[in-house]
Amino acid sequence: MRCSRHSTGWVLLAAGLLVGYTAASHLRAQDAPARREVTVVIQGGKFTPNRVQVAQDDLVTLIVRSEDAAHSFAVDEYRIARRVPAGGSTSFEFRADRPGTFPFYCNLTSEPGHRAERGELIVLAK
Repeated sequence: MRCSRHSTGWVLLAAGLLVGYTAASHLRAQDAPARREVTVVIQGGKFTPNRVQVAQDDLVTLIVRSEDAAHSFAVDEYRIARRVPAGGSTSFEFRADRPGTFPFYCNLTSEPGHRAERGELIVLAK
């Protein structure tokens, strides 16, 4: 009888640990940020798309591609300023940790057309 009671205790302990591990894994998966990949093309004085929408805490990979001249992609509130070579692209990641609507723009001012390159980053609150 004594062995049976100890065996039952070990089985119950192992089952409890398994349930706890499964619940913890599920919580970690829920807390993990969503990954978003967005491509923005710059050509002829405009961003396409000119509105990028993500959710708060998303981990965003942004690919910015130029179809003509050198450009840049800047979002002041997120301290993003990336140069995009003529006919090339650049990519970077950032966490969208602040909800709101934030303007993005080309911060190259050597040509008048660059000043018109504008768009919006929309970060939806949780």
